[in-house]
Amino acid sequence: MPDIQACLVYLYGEQNGPAVFKQLQQIMDRYRAGRAVRPRHGSGRSSVSERDSILITYGDQVTAPGEAPLKTLADFCARRIQGTVSGVHILPFYPYSSDDGFSVIDYRAVDPRLGSWDDVAALGQSFRLMFDAVINHISAQSEWFKGFLRCDPKFSDYFITVSGSPDLLAVVRPRALPLLTRFETADGSQSVWTTFSEDQVDLNYKNPAVLLEIIDLLLFYAERGAEFIRLDAIAYLWKEIGTPCIHLPQTHRVIQLFRAVLDEVYPHVLLITETNVPHVDNIAYFGDGVNEAQMVYNFALPPLVLHALLTGDTRALTRWAASLGLPSKEVTFFNFLASHDGIGLNPARGILSDSEIDALVAAAQAHGGLVSYKSNPDGSRSPYELNINYFDALSNPQAAEPEETAVSRFMAAQAVMLALAGVPGIYFHSLFGSRGWPEGARQTGRNRTINRQKLERATLDRELDDPTSRRSMVFERYRQMLKARASTPAFHPNGGQQALDLGSGIFALLRAAPEGNEYVLCLINMTNSTRQAVLDAKNAFDLPHNGAVDLLTGQPHRLSHGEPVTLEPYAVKWIHWNR
Repeated sequence: MPDIQACLVYLYGEQNGPAVFKQLQQIMDRYRAGRAVRPRHGSGRSSVSERDSILITYGDQVTAPGEAPLKTLADFCARRIQGTVSGVHILPFYPYSSDDGFSVIDYRAVDPRLGSWDDVAALGQSFRLMFDAVINHISAQSEWFKGFLRCDPKFSDYFITVSGSPDLLAVVRPRALPLLTRFETADGSQSVWTTFSEDQVDLNYKNPAVLLEIIDLLLFYAERGAEFIRLDAIAYLWKEIGTPCIHLPQTHRVIQLFRAVLDEVYPHVLLITETNVPHVDNIAYFGDGVNEAQMVYNFALPPLVLHALLTGDTRALTRWAASLGLPSKEVTFFNFLASHDGIGLNPARGILSDSEIDALVAAAQAHGGLVSYKSNPDGSRSPYELNINYFDALSNPQAAEPEETAVSRFMAAQAVMLALAGVPGIYFHSLFGSRGWPEGARQTGRNRTINRQKLERATLDRELDDPTSRRSMVFERYRQMLKARASTPAFHPNGGQQALDLGSGIFALLRAAPEGNEYVLCLINMTNSTRQAVLDAKNAFDLPHNGAVDLLTGQPHRLSHGEPVTLEPYAVKWIHWNR
């Protein structure tokens, strides 16, 4: 565990670090004194298992007339998904001014349009909760920034101002927008650092008062019931002119500090880093396995699965899966295919070729999707995100294709995500088989709206009650997979994992329980033709010959080296046996 005072000395120097440490101790003591929260899943340090999966949803994802959306969400989840998923990630539910919640006005309040803290707590009675810590930036309409504009001494150093014309070309730009925004303050015009938009003003962590405010905030979220805290856009946290201002050592040290503080005060709370960057940079946020995030978003997974299913070629996906490793048993991946954002392309760079990435862009556009671009240091732009619903990315909405085929292709993708070691994060629109919402993107002028449609509960319930609907077909198959996944420790996040090369059209994964007494062979046909999976001598593990069962059908299955397993188009088999 990192030493808290050592982290502060590293960030603020030998002279200031000890004084900041004393202030931090007072904050920690205050939360210890009033600590009432206990983890719902046992005592002491929290854990995740094969039974854990997390729904990603907006607070107003489902609405009903005359009812607070968070109350509607809690009731819907209790009736529809309790026992299917274990946790709910409520996307930012605080008062906000833009970016669908990610420009927060007040970190400690629930948006009154959504409900109250009591509604959040009610959801937490049935599900483990994940909160967002949107702490790289805050809304330009927040009281903090208003204080800065009127030159209130408390807030004068809360934000990053830039004078003159320093060379900022090295700064990594996540979006094709200006890095600096001019604001009129009581003392005149100033250029302020705004990484993501003019309404999202970056916080200045070189000011220890800002860091202490944010640590207090994280403890407040834990006090309010968060068992998981998602660190949004955390890679950009610390800025140093003359550097790329991403993945800086100070940023990693701040995360280590967050981890150490939470481990002392709320040891059941887990940190998850959201860093939409190339894979090697992404996994650096595990630290040494015990000192940074317990989970990181597995950002390379969505584009790699999409590539495999669009091409029928699983080789890149298999090679990448074979390379996955973890620095300790205390960490794991947060696996996902879709979220409120688009499908990031940067995580696939270096794994897929430029031409393969260009093919993903072309396919998304052909399927009615949009593309978001980032600015490069040389002044050029390159695509960084596909804005498209994952179902649409796999199946052209305009194509004359049987619904069952589209659903099977989609569920083959989900089966890869659910089989891999880690905790699954399932976006609401994926769990319930949504198509995209291009009209929404046209209405707002924002590409990401295409996958952020809000739904009327009555309509959604009606579709889910119709067994012939796409929503019902997807949800029932998802429930079946999640039930199967939860039934065996072979799918434990820290269980064994071996990617197998069974040909370019099949994704094959052997999972083993941590104790080594249960196994699941996951076979997924990523093509539209029947394939034969053959286990030969190069697959160095013992097969049961008899006694194996397909978890998804309950049917007995014979496995032996050299004997083919037939997989229909987009078929999924999870073959389980005990040693």
